[in-house]
Amino acid sequence: MTENAIFSPATRPLSIAVLVLPHASILEVASVLDPLRAANRHLGHEAFSWRVVTRDGAPAPLTCGISLPATGPLSSAEGAEVLIVIAGYRLAEVATRPLIRELRQIAPRFALVGGVDAAPWVMARAGLLSGYRATVHWEDLEDLAAAHPEIDVCPDRYVIDRNRMTAGGAAPAQDLMLHLIRTRHGAPLARQVAQSFIATARPGSDPQIAPRSRDPLLDPRVARAVARMEASIDTPEPIATLASSVGLSPRRLESLFRENLGTTPGAYALSLRLATAQRMLTDTKHPLAEIALRTGFSSPGTLSRAFRAHYGHAPGQQRKGPRPPQPDQTGR
Repeated sequence: MTENAIFSPATRPLSIAVLVLPHASILEVASVLDPLRAANRHLGHEAFSWRVVTRDGAPAPLTCGISLPATGPLSSAEGAEVLIVIAGYRLAEVATRPLIRELRQIAPRFALVGGVDAAPWVMARAGLLSGYRATVHWEDLEDLAAAHPEIDVCPDRYVIDRNRMTAGGAAPAQDLMLHLIRTRHGAPLARQVAQSFIATARPGSDPQIAPRSRDPLLDPRVARAVARMEASIDTPEPIATLASSVGLSPRRLESLFRENLGTTPGAYALSLRLATAQRMLTDTKHPLAEIALRTGFSSPGTLSRAFRAHYGHAPGQQRKGPRPPQPDQTGR
């Protein structure tokens, strides 16, 4: 992690502009702003100031159905030291060419530019992450790396590289804000803020998704088997190989799976692969053949049959039916 002067002890207030794009999550907005508010409350003075802006100054419709008021358009962010972009769904609709052009023009006026959740896609399209380390929501890591090889994409919760910072979602954004508070005003204040939200700050280098091997509710051997399944969605292991890897016979592994998860290892592994396929059908435009390859099915037809048996409808209907707002393949 290579940081800049923003992340160093300071007594002067830090001004932040938050660009909220339509179809972002209110949780992500709160994860950025509320730690700063709490820090001000505990300090008894304004150590952080912020303004919320949108592309045109109009309220931003959020995923929960609430419209978030803005203090002005993106141009009104000028004067702040930090610009944080928050994006979620429907990037093909909201990441317009005028927005990308304006973001590219205005970015050099800030000491630090950051992105939360799907916002690294927007930053990448504006050329703001070329030659940088960055992260994005875990569902988009592979696609961002494939689409932008000029970016060193990593699965960390958050990444700070010189004058850029990126966070994988709401919880990592909170971790990032706690890190900002800690570096500027000390660990005791950061702990106070974290305790206000009954939260524990995690390092940026931690993975976004905790491995099931750490799940205290599962038998450790089942947890290790599940972690292996999650790590090999595209190349599922035979159950005998899986059982051997955790020091069990296939029969004993099946018994433990039934006790812990109420299903067999084979059925659980299949459900993981189909859930991944369902997410990709919902959130991307990848062809069915690519989805089948990424989820360990030998052909689109094999995936289709398994999908229909599990969900009661064909993969094509998944894309046509009611679902969360759909972006393009670059973003959730």
